[in-house]
Amino acid sequence: MKKPVALPDTNYILRYLLQDNESQFAETSAYFELVRSGKASALLLEAVVVECLYVLTKHYHVPRSEAAASISGILLYKGITNLDRDALVQALSLFGEGTLDAVDCVLAAKSAADGLTLLTFDKALARCSSKAKEKP
Repeated sequence: MKKPVALPDTNYILRYLLQDNESQFAETSAYFELVRSGKASALLLEAVVVECLYVLTKHYHVPRSEAAASISGILLYKGITNLDRDALVQALSLFGEGTLDAVDCVLAAKSAADGLTLLTFDKALARCSSKAKEKP
């Protein structure tokens, strides 16, 4: 029997990562431990990943590389069900290493992962997309 898949929102993920509300962290920590071990399943929507990056870096002033690594770590939990997990992890890597916004990093990673042509006038995004296609 297939386990039900949960859909955590941005705030739920932020409470887990930031540990800034004791009771909410206790709840999210217990849940994500189940996801880490594969005893529960979760789907992290691309929009939620992007919003988490934005809030962490702009509101909480978390360094880009640290924000990207934290979210990437969650994506690697055993119970994460994202079909595009590898592309999202690559997008987070691009975000952590560079200066492009999160949406551009997702575009670059997904175009590389799926062999798609990225149509853009943004030279930095085009370079990033080319670079992403070179990475295994």
